[in-house]
Amino acid sequence: MAKKKEIIVPLLPLRGLLVYPTMVLHLDVGRERSVQALEKAMVGDHLIFLTTQKDISIDEPSEDDLYHMGTLTRVKQMLKLPNGTIRVLVEGLKRAEIIQFQEEAEHYSVSVKVFEDPDTKDVEDQALMRTMLEYFEQYIKVSKKISAETYSSVADIEEPGRMADIISSHLPLKLKEKQEILETIDVKERMNQVIEIIHNEKEVLNLEKKIGQRVKKSMERTQKEYYLREQMKAIQKELGDKEGKTGEIADLTDKIEKAGMPEHVQLTALKELDRYEKVPSSSAESAVIRNYIEWLVTLPWSNATEDDLDIRKAERILNEDHYGLEKVKERVLEYLAVQKLTNSLKGPILCLAGPPGVGKTSLARSIATSLNRNFVRVSLGGVRDESEIRGHRRTYVGAMPGRIIQGMKKAGTNNPVFLLDEIDKMSSDFRGDPSSAMLEVLDPEQNHNFSDHYIEETYNLSKVMFIATANNLGTIPGPLLDRMEIITIAGYTEQEKIHIAKDHLLPKQVKEHGLSKSQLQIREDGLQMVVRYYTREAGVRGLERQLATICRKTAKIIVSGDKKKVIVSAKNVEEFLGKPKFRYGQAEQEDQVGVATGLAYTTVGGDTLQIEVSLSPGKGKLVLTGKLGDVMKESAQAAFSYVRSKAKELGIDENFHEKHDIHIHVPEGAVPKDGPSAGITITTALVSALSGKPIRKEVGMTGEITLRGRVLPIGGLKEKSLSAHRAGLTKIILPKDNEKDIEDIPESIREELDFVLVSHVDEVLKHALNGGAQA
Repeated sequence: MAKKKEIIVPLLPLRGLLVYPTMVLHLDVGRERSVQALEKAMVGDHLIFLTTQKDISIDEPSEDDLYHMGTLTRVKQMLKLPNGTIRVLVEGLKRAEIIQFQEEAEHYSVSVKVFEDPDTKDVEDQALMRTMLEYFEQYIKVSKKISAETYSSVADIEEPGRMADIISSHLPLKLKEKQEILETIDVKERMNQVIEIIHNEKEVLNLEKKIGQRVKKSMERTQKEYYLREQMKAIQKELGDKEGKTGEIADLTDKIEKAGMPEHVQLTALKELDRYEKVPSSSAESAVIRNYIEWLVTLPWSNATEDDLDIRKAERILNEDHYGLEKVKERVLEYLAVQKLTNSLKGPILCLAGPPGVGKTSLARSIATSLNRNFVRVSLGGVRDESEIRGHRRTYVGAMPGRIIQGMKKAGTNNPVFLLDEIDKMSSDFRGDPSSAMLEVLDPEQNHNFSDHYIEETYNLSKVMFIATANNLGTIPGPLLDRMEIITIAGYTEQEKIHIAKDHLLPKQVKEHGLSKSQLQIREDGLQMVVRYYTREAGVRGLERQLATICRKTAKIIVSGDKKKVIVSAKNVEEFLGKPKFRYGQAEQEDQVGVATGLAYTTVGGDTLQIEVSLSPGKGKLVLTGKLGDVMKESAQAAFSYVRSKAKELGIDENFHEKHDIHIHVPEGAVPKDGPSAGITITTALVSALSGKPIRKEVGMTGEITLRGRVLPIGGLKEKSLSAHRAGLTKIILPKDNEKDIEDIPESIREELDFVLVSHVDEVLKHALNGGAQA
């Protein structure tokens, strides 16, 4: 029986490694507590207790995370490496077991019971040693991975327990099996364990050898068959190659039967296969038929994924991937709810419309994930040939299916989420109108039997969830627009952008640039600075580019060794991004005469527009500058006519047009501007210039005007409100008919803006002019 004694020593946990008594090996130590334990041992008698962690992923193991049986070792040598870790040379002394676990401030210490193998050996020990050594020799011969010198050194060992330990260290055992041997105190039992393990390993190696020989024979047979097959091919070529298609025909027949095609399609495929068999391989038609059959068998006719109709899970996925966008998420969840109740629903056709960078494409991908469907994307930007959608007829050289069928093949299922990206960028020319071809694809009443010119047979698209994206709905033909459910995604508020940057964009860029969270920290005031002064956009694409710039510069700083951690705040943003590119807040600093702030809606979101009116001596000439479109010019004419007709009521000289030339200018002349919603803004600027009354600096306005002074509704209120808030305006004048649209504006923005609803120009002037207007 092994002798026992108790001592207190520092503890060093090991990950994925086990040390037996009498073993001498190097260890690399990097954890702080482990380093402190080593230093404690070096101060004392150089003794330290090594034991193995049960889970190697734990950095700070507790008592329950460690095996209690380990090895008492002596630290023979310790060397600090340049990377901060310590390399130590240790020698295993005795088995030991933890009696008490003591957690100190800087390291762990344990009270251990030390076991010593008995010095004497009896006849049974000698017999077991011989058997173990004989088995080990046989294992070495079969394995060929252990040198003869190793066997010689083991054969010289006289202590049975030590021999068992040394042999165990050379066997390819799992850590758990090695731990079992370490925990076996009784020497005879330990030797029996090792003998059994060597016997099993030897049997496994013999079996591997047999399998290897069998594989070798199989390879020789395969090579022989290959040689004969090549000879057969040569013979078949001489005979005209007809018989050479036998195997290929059988393979295609099998594919047709397994493709799950509708009966009429399967009949067509088999008919084409019969033609293919009769046509010589040298004929050009042979490749055309073969290609057609391949397309038929690879299309997902009946293969479908099962929808995951868990509403809560879908909502969680959508919320994790995208911040805000409540209407889109609500529409997807409604679709899921109805499908769960009915078990069958035609795929909806959604069109996500909004400026670039607001997350339309990535949102479609998230919808696919939430539905547990495959996702496929087809870009329609620049498509101007109808055949791109419907495919080419097989009579043409190089004919192939259209993008819809190609996308279905790529998806692999008949019910994917199919993204039609940039549907507003399609154009038409002499080759046809692709938008007209899309009418059948996007009509729920027709797309169950979509016809592609190449495939010819009808294909069912009714289970597909089509999602289109567009920047500008104005360029989409009316009939095509009518087939889609439009969901408008406006720009993000400043707070939303900061939230998106913090939770999505920054972690993504940090990872892509090889940084860690601890190396780069951008504070909220720094993010706000980037959003306000370095981006002016509805989406977040430009913001992501600015964050990437910060990450690149941070990587350079860290690699250069200047700093280990970079913190970006409002104070040092300029060091990374240079001088601010934009001026935050376009509101005037003081009330101005003849300068009104209008709200505009552009393809990249909302923006503010300064409309200036100046008077000069003349005979009523009206000059319009600023690259205005026809509609905006007509709004200016309407405003001018209204002011002339109401000059007396407005307190203006009725003959002003006989004494003054009027110049209406919209700055930034290089940028085209058009739209009817500048009517009340131009009117207000005109009245201000003619009456000398200043316009309130905090007021922005939007609305169309009639010759009678009525204010008509406009579109894009949400985007315009966001731009007004961004520009520092506090009051917005808008048509009364747009009252219903105020709900679409984020609550945080609504609380900071004062909305004035008007139905006549008189009300506009009352709120916009400092001192009101005479009526």
